[in-house]
Amino acid sequence: MMPHALPRALLAAALLFPPAYTAAEIAVPPLKARVTDLTATLTSDQRAALEQKLAALEARKGSQVAVLLVPTTLPETVEQYAIRVFDQWKLGRKGMDDGVLLLVAKNDRKLRIEVGYGLEGAIPDAIARRVMDEDIVPLFKRGNFYGGISAGTDRVSKLIEGESMPPPKHTTAPGSGWSTETFFIGFIILAMASQLLHSLLGRFLGAGVAGIAAGIVGYVLAGLTAAVIIGFFAFVISLFIGATGRHGSGWSSGGDWSSGGGNWSSGGGGFSGGGGSSGGGGASGSW
Repeated sequence: MMPHALPRALLAAALLFPPAYTAAEIAVPPLKARVTDLTATLTSDQRAALEQKLAALEARKGSQVAVLLVPTTLPETVEQYAIRVFDQWKLGRKGMDDGVLLLVAKNDRKLRIEVGYGLEGAIPDAIARRVMDEDIVPLFKRGNFYGGISAGTDRVSKLIEGESMPPPKHTTAPGSGWSTETFFIGFIILAMASQLLHSLLGRFLGAGVAGIAAGIVGYVLAGLTAAVIIGFFAFVISLFIGATGRHGSGWSSGGDWSSGGGNWSSGGGGFSGGGGSSGGGGASGSW
């Protein structure tokens, strides 16, 4: 082979037989909270403050806003990775697609605001770009990542607040709703109170008092309908506890309810996507 033909032969070989190794895509982390920081940039208090604001927005409007900090998105672009995250997390309500992702690739010095279909009217690409340029990037340049993320999510929240969207199905304020933990703790309290009331007032009268008390709590937290339902079930459960307690059967602290097993866990984030999707709207930037 002539010397001048060698580079062409190498190029042809590279095209026909590409290298077996290519850089692996960065895995999408599981969605457990509204703020996911894989860079250890935010403190626990800062994450909690952002979580509280974004949870309050979802309670008012139903729209979901999530924040993700990663070291890098390479070999993908920040746009490609943001779409993968959005598709996997399914931010926003199904059929409304009212989700927003703020992605920060810290080592790459890149960021992306990915907007769901349903919010492209409230946050068009040009506005998303202004949010980055005016609210986020100036603070990032000064090393104030929490300040930039907080300012950016605040402005995104205001834009969402101004959009006419169907109200969320559950309108109780964050922290006052009925979570799995609330039911579990309430069940334990009901069981203990029922045993005491049964011994003082008898089975039926004690169950009646337990039902009335539970109904009052339900009314305060969730309204009249919930009060009736909760009061009725509390009455029935109290009767059941009274029957099993007197005869020494089924119920005990070692039964099926356990803080160490089953599906209930106090350590879960309690946040998941609502089934939304993104069409690639939004904007990207750097600092």
